[in-house]
Amino acid sequence: MKVKASAKAISDVIARIKHDGYVAHLSEGADHTIIGVVGESATPLLEENYATMDGVENVMQLSVPYELASRHFHPGNSLVPLNGSQMGGNKVLVIAGPCSVESREQIIETACAVKEAGATALRGGAFKPRTSPYSFQGHGEKGLQWLAEAREVTGLPVVTEVMDPALVPLVCQYADVLQIGARNMQNFTLLNAAGESQHTILLKRGMSNTVEDLLMSAEYILAQGNRRVMLCERGIRTFEKATRNTFDLNAIPVLKSLTHLPVIADPSHAVGLWEYVEAISRGAVAAGADGLIIEVHPRPDEALSDGRQSLKPERFKSLMEQVRRVAEAVGRTA
Repeated sequence: MKVKASAKAISDVIARIKHDGYVAHLSEGADHTIIGVVGESATPLLEENYATMDGVENVMQLSVPYELASRHFHPGNSLVPLNGSQMGGNKVLVIAGPCSVESREQIIETACAVKEAGATALRGGAFKPRTSPYSFQGHGEKGLQWLAEAREVTGLPVVTEVMDPALVPLVCQYADVLQIGARNMQNFTLLNAAGESQHTILLKRGMSNTVEDLLMSAEYILAQGNRRVMLCERGIRTFEKATRNTFDLNAIPVLKSLTHLPVIADPSHAVGLWEYVEAISRGAVAAGADGLIIEVHPRPDEALSDGRQSLKPERFKSLMEQVRRVAEAVGRTA
């Protein structure tokens, strides 16, 4: 739309889009208002039908399939509120906590430790997707209740995974951010349900998925009108066996150029070995990551899942100091 397009002109275009059987998505920036047109309809989508409408400056066909996630639709960075800060802004935010919620005492102890070190939010799995059906699967709703109690004690918002569309309403009762894990990145029914919830979503890249696959999955959530989406690079599967996965550092600047959505990194899952987590964290921040999600456990040797990649609280405190220094070196804060 033109810079000085009136509210009536904008509403008239949106009304025409809906009349033609499509869905309109409004993006209002400092200089321009952009109206995205998505969906399918029996009515042909003709540029000339809109180009002559009052207030319209230009009509264009996007060259990417992920329209709503694209910077063509939303040129500026999207900011996702999180604990008084904004993921996607100048400050690098850190989400931290154990892989699994193992007990009330464990999650509260960890929450207090990461809060003291400067974490923005608490992570912890109440429902755990595991490679083996015999591995610990999480405590379910009881784990969610312990997470909520940890939030009451520390004030940290809760990030936890949801694995089933039917569980979205339950997890929303307890969590501030719904995490969709790597194994569920293309569970489209779950993506739609998460989008409909209007909860903040943390979407992890699948271990064998491309950057475009990740953006297309984000598109499912955005198409439900939910703009609070954060993307996460957590390592991909390659031939290399020295680490759990191969951290795709390239993905961070590539995603930042293609999408307006915040991009965070998961060094813990990327390498699977705690001794390398700090180095990968530094690299991710230097490459432009908006945030990190780090696994922290007070006694990793006793962890029921992913203890090998979890930092002890004192190591996490050291990591936070390193992140601050790197952020400052690239003109940001942490």
